[in-house]
Formats: sequence, C-alpha cells, structure tokens
Amino acid sequence: MTESAEKFGPERAGAYERQSRIALAGYEACHELAACMLAAALGGEGERSILVVGAGGTAQEIVTAAALEPGWRFTAVDPSPSMLDLAVARLRERGLAERTRVHLGYVEELPRDVRFEAATLIGVLHHLAGDEAKAQLLRSIAERLDPGAPLILACNHRAYASEPLLLAAWGERWRLAGASAEERKRGLETILAGGDPPASEEAVAELLARSGFKRPLRFFSSLFWGAWLARREGSESGPAA
Repeated sequence: MTESAEKFGPERAGAYERQSRIALAGYEACHELAACMLAAALGGEGERSILVVGAGGTAQEIVTAAALEPGWRFTAVDPSPSMLDLAVARLRERGLAERTRVHLGYVEELPRDVRFEAATLIGVLHHLAGDEAKAQLLRSIAERLDPGAPLILACNHRAYASEPLLLAAWGERWRLAGASAEERKRGLETILAGGDPPASEEAVAELLARSGFKRPLRFFSSLFWGAWLARREGSESGPAA
C-alpha cells in the first residue's frame, strides 16, 4: 500500500480534483448516491460515526454526506500527506473540520477497540497491486466496523486493456473536456501502466466475501467504474467511535 500512496505526491495531488471529475463520468452523482445509500442503510437521523478510507484530495464523500446528515461525524484516513492536506483545506473551507478526525497513515493503525457504524472506500482499491493487498485493506476496515455495518465501495473493476471500446470512450471524455491529443495519449498510457483493478464485478464480490462482508448491491456504474454497498458479516451492535 505504501507504493500506491507514493503515486499521490504534491504534483499529482494538485491536479487530482480536475482529473477525478473527468475520469469518472458522474462523479457528483456517484458521491450523492453513496451518501443516500448510507443514509438509507443506517436508517433515521442522528449521530453516526463514519470511517472514510482514502479521504485525501477532494474529500467529496465527506462534503456530500455531511450536507445530507448534520449528525454524522467522520474519521478520515489517507497515507499521502499531500492528498490529506488538500482534503483538510477543503473541509475547513466547508466548515467541516470540527466534524472530522484526521489520520495520516493506514486503517490498520487505528485502534481495533474503536468501532464505526459505516465506512467508505472510494477510488482506492484499484490502486492496490494484487488481490491479497486489496483483501487486507478490506479486512482492516471490517475489523473496525460494527457487525452488519454498511460499507460503500467504489472502484474500477475491469482490466483496462480488456475493454478497448470503454478505454476509447474514456479518452473521448478527456477530449470533451478540452485535453489535447498529446494529453489524451499520456492519460491512456498512464491508465494502462498503472493500477490493478479487480477483473470483474464478481471479483469484487469475491474480495468482499473473503474479507468479512456480505454480497454487495451495486448502485452506480460508469465505464470501468462501479459502486456497491456491502454489509459486514454479523448482526450484533458494537460500541461506536
């Protein structure tokens, strides 16, 4: 996971917000639906403790969920100092810093005796190389969730080279945003060279199953991207963070 964190240094962090909105068609809709799915899964208004893994950059999952649910509080975790700095700055701008605890590092560093009522993992999993690294992160999240607690997982879930039409459409979206031919070429080279997305939606379900989650429900899809809600195995309530 350290290697994936090193991808997001100061240079990439600075361009992340624009790039993420171009690369994911429906960026705002995905985050809005993620917040709505969590609210529906948790049921009722009130205070909730939400673990946000990979919160660096836009902190969009916190910004959106906080607008929907004033009683929710967040613990934001990210291993990249540059990305986390961007997130903190945005949270301060939105008046959300007091509702958010920030941890520079990894989920497994959080105390196991502190439990959360829900979690999000958006735009992270496909940056981890190999299924074991992916499962390890998911297990670390599961260990810190109440039994039955919902997880929002969103990531790319097809090998990029396996779907040439989707890849071409991804490049056309950059063209639509005003990118030059050279910029599109570099972007396509970057996406083909980096990242290791799960091979399919079924592969996502298998990763979740081996990590302590029930079968997921997909609620959003866009080219290579998918978003799901899955619950941690079990049904008993645990202490809240």
